[in-house]
Amino acid sequence: MALYHTEIQWGGANAEWHKDADLQIVISNRTGVVPQSGRPATGTQVSWSGPQGSGNILFFDNGATFQGAAQFPGEGPVGYRGSAAS
Repeated sequence: MALYHTEIQWGGANAEWHKDADLQIVISNRTGVVPQSGRPATGTQVSWSGPQGSGNILFFDNGATFQGAAQFPGEGPVGYRGSAAS
């Protein structure tokens, strides 16, 4: 499981970032894409889509950060980034 403090950005590439809800991720199959205890490897890409919204993120710095985009119900797409909670 990896826990991230997240921020969203709307209004263009130079707009301010705003604190958003924490994101918790666990993805496992034969091996852990996002392990039960640890972070995803640099270059891991995760996408999701469902009733609560959609997103596409890419991990950097040995899983310490991610960057991408998200869209939540009733809202337009936003920049989405996060940093690992210690």
